[in-house]
Amino acid sequence: MIAATDKREGDGRSPAGRWPIRYVFYRPDRVAPPQTALKLVPLSPDDGWSDDPAAPDYNTHVKLPYVPSHEKLWRDDHVYDVIVVLGHNDDPPVPGMGSAIFFHLARPDYSGTEGCVAVAISDMLEFLREAQPGDEVEIR
Repeated sequence: MIAATDKREGDGRSPAGRWPIRYVFYRPDRVAPPQTALKLVPLSPDDGWSDDPAAPDYNTHVKLPYVPSHEKLWRDDHVYDVIVVLGHNDDPPVPGMGSAIFFHLARPDYSGTEGCVAVAISDMLEFLREAQPGDEVEIR
């Protein structure tokens, strides 16, 4: 974990702070739409997230193909089967201050993330049932 003001692209650290929930992506081929009051967005194979500080779309959802550096949201593993998009460095995005800070599903061995927060799917679904528009996730 790192102070949000010290967060840098690619440092692999989670930014401490309270981050508003923007919306929720989910893989419709793998999970049913989660029960939640939050905005749900089904993922498709052409969904990505820009992580290139030099790109005009830095730290935003993009459609593939996309030439600048990006993360593919449609993954072979299951960590992005449900993604809560957090409002870190997005209003407006400051190049290099970190991108794609998500609340998503953990790997089976609970190994680390690249700066995100990850939990078991059962915990995620419980969280989403309780979450309301305007809620925040605190990383500490």
